[in-house]
Formats: sequence, structure tokens, C-alpha cells
Amino acid sequence: MTELLKSWLVQGPSGQQLISFNHHDIVTGGLFATQVHHLHQQLLACEQPRWLLACDSSDQFAVGLCAALLAGKQLILPANIQPGTLGELSDEFDGVLSDQPLWDAKPYIPLKKELGLTPMPWPQVSAQHAFGELLLFTSGSSGHPKAIRKTLRQLDAEVSVLEQTFAKHLPHCSVISTVSHQHIYGLLFKILWPLAASRPFLSDMVEYPETLSYYTALFPKLCLISSPAQLSRLPEALGFERQLHTPSLIFSSGGPLSLDAALGIRQCYGSLPIEVYGSTETGGIGYRRQHCADTPWRAFAPMVLNTDPDDGALLLQSPYLENDEVLRCEDKITLLDNNLFRLEGRLDRIVKIEEKRLSLTQMEALLNRHPWVQQSHLLLLESPRQQLGAVVELSAYGKQQLETEGKLSINNGLKAHLLSQFERVTLPRRWRYPTQMPMNAQGKLLQHEIVQLFDHD
Repeated sequence: MTELLKSWLVQGPSGQQLISFNHHDIVTGGLFATQVHHLHQQLLACEQPRWLLACDSSDQFAVGLCAALLAGKQLILPANIQPGTLGELSDEFDGVLSDQPLWDAKPYIPLKKELGLTPMPWPQVSAQHAFGELLLFTSGSSGHPKAIRKTLRQLDAEVSVLEQTFAKHLPHCSVISTVSHQHIYGLLFKILWPLAASRPFLSDMVEYPETLSYYTALFPKLCLISSPAQLSRLPEALGFERQLHTPSLIFSSGGPLSLDAALGIRQCYGSLPIEVYGSTETGGIGYRRQHCADTPWRAFAPMVLNTDPDDGALLLQSPYLENDEVLRCEDKITLLDNNLFRLEGRLDRIVKIEEKRLSLTQMEALLNRHPWVQQSHLLLLESPRQQLGAVVELSAYGKQQLETEGKLSINNGLKAHLLSQFERVTLPRRWRYPTQMPMNAQGKLLQHEIVQLFDHD
């Protein structure tokens, strides 16, 4: 396996490499090297080993990332910069690298584009240099953030595999993203992979369909990094019309993408998005283009997949992990051959209704196959009595049925659909049909807002 990222980090960019751009500015390799050099010197002069890294602008984030890795520092990447989030992580970092002072009690080095710096070369290190590492945080089962350590070796392994897998589809592409670089998906696909493969990236985050259309018209070859929540809304925003200018490749990750959304993207852009399945801990495990409801996933080349004979849980061996041990994942899979598999739902969402054991994921999967349903989420309600609640985002067809037939008719139709696999006593008793499923920018469900939907009848 090549060391694409490590080689780039040791050598640095060429002076003419285009690093990043936005609608009014570009950053070349020469300017980027100068900024990294000066920040690297500042970090070497600081004894603090652990630095929180947070910055809205992707080019300045990349400066902080490269300088800290080269200086042998540990970087703490918070999911967001809300005071509560930073407070939970305050014992994890000694200083702050950011475009704004986030924590008064600790040293702060600002990340800002200074054009008047004396031009300097890329910091000189050897391939045997002790590089820094990253610490990311994901939701733990206890409700507290769980730290996930990522070394340069792990990140390099994934970047190299992504390039080997997809490079033939990305000739001289520029990269734009609707997701944050503070999370592993955006970090890899928007920052690390483009840097190592000499593909320029947009320093801003795309938030509106009009902005996306602006850049697709501007660049004939473009790679779009997005999420299921954003892609599911895009076809409607584009009027379900075939676009004159289309991205060369579209990636989706962070959660399940519905078949309707995948087909809607193909209707507008002429090709299906590439979904990537994985997690913060595992990195990317597999990928697919979803042309039908049961399209299988293909494992990335170095993955070794097995299943637990007791419950079908995925057992994973991967070079993206810290060691060579087999990691048990809480996803149930069916292996079709050595590198093709189907996801059969999570194993850790088992509840009991009327003393009957029920997989919420399994019931959601069946609900999602109904033509009225765009996506669904089930939860166990404890008040006024224990019962199942269903939150359903309806498809366009389902919304039409709701308007003409009413909620009771929709309730009964979906219950009849569920009776094909589940006993009547286990079916949801309370149903909610929000216009959109409550989700954050990363495509994760907002549990608090989902529970609030049941506060009133």
C-alpha cells in the first residue's frame, strides 16, 4: 500500500499546486507552505502537547492540521464549538488553534490568512519523523463523548485506498463539500485526500443549492462531498430537472441514503451517488451505488469481513484500525461473498413490547420499503404507558395520500404493511409525520426533537 498522505506531508506541495479556492480567492502551494512554516515554528516553541483545532475556513483548518502534525502535536477535533461540547472536552486539550478564541484559560494561536508573511519553504522533516496524531469524538453508549485516536498511519491507509479505488473517476477534479471538515468523513474526503492527491478544495462549506449550481457551472470537473440529509432535499430544490452542469462524482456518508434520494440525484445529475459505509472508529468499510432497494455493498480492498455466528454481527479486520485485532461492529450483515455484503440493521436497538422482543431497526427497514415512506424512526415511549412511537417522513406520494385520505388512513395502511412481519401487539401506537426528519448538519437524528414530537396529541 502506498503512503500517499505521508509522502505529501514530508515533501509538501509544489509552489504552483492549487490548494484551495472560493469565489474571490485562491491559495497556492507557495502561500500554503509559508503559512504552515510560520505556524509550525510557533507550535515548536510551545510546550503544550495537545491542541484543540476548530476553524470554519477549510484552508486555514488545513494549515493548522499540517503544522501540528509536523510539530508532533496531538490535535483534538471537537464535533462543534458549542460551550457545552468544549466544556466536556476541556480536560483533553492544553491550547487552542482556531479562528476565534474559544477557551480563555488556555493558550490561543489564531488561524488567519496573513498575506504579508515572509515567504518560507515547507518545514523539513524525514519520513521517520514522529508525526502528531488526531483525537476525534463520537457519541458513546454511556452518553458521554468517546475518544477515537487516529494516527498518520491510519489516515494514510484510508487516503491511499480512496485514491486507488476512485482516482480513475476523478480526472483533475476540484472538491466541494456540504459537510464539515471537523468530522472524520469531511476531514478525509475534503481535506486529507485532496491535499495528498493534489486536488484543490473549496475553502467554504456549500450551504445552498444555488451555491452548488454556481460552482458546478464554474468547474467542468467537480467532486461533491455530501450527506444523506442534504442529498435527499437536493432534487426538490433543483425542481427534479436534469442539470446542464453536473459533478463528476458525488459521495454520501454519515447515515443511510434512501433509494428515492439516490434516484432523485440520478434524475438531476445523471449518475447515482457513491455511498460510503463506516464510522469514526472504523473509517470507510464499504461503498455502493444504490440502483435498487437491496443493492449490496462492496468492501474496500484491504478489508477482511466475517460475521459472528451467534447474531450475524460484522467482525472487521482493517488497516484503518489501531491494531490488527478483530473489531466487532454492532451492525448485522449478510456476507454474499468475500467482498460483497448486505446491511441488515443495528443489533443494539432491541426493545420489548408486551414482553415480546423487537428490533426497532428491523421494523424501520420494513417501513422504509413502503412507497409512502421516505424514512422512519421508531422509539420506545414510556409515558403515559410503554408503547412504540413512529416518526415518519413521507415520500411525495405519501404526502399526497395524507392530504387526500387523512392521517388515520395512513396509520392503518402502514400498520397493515408491518403486519406482514410483526405481531399486531408490537406495532406502533402513536404516529407522527413531520415535514422533514429532525436532523443536524451531519445527517444525524436529533433525538431530543424527535421525543418532543410526542409531547402533545
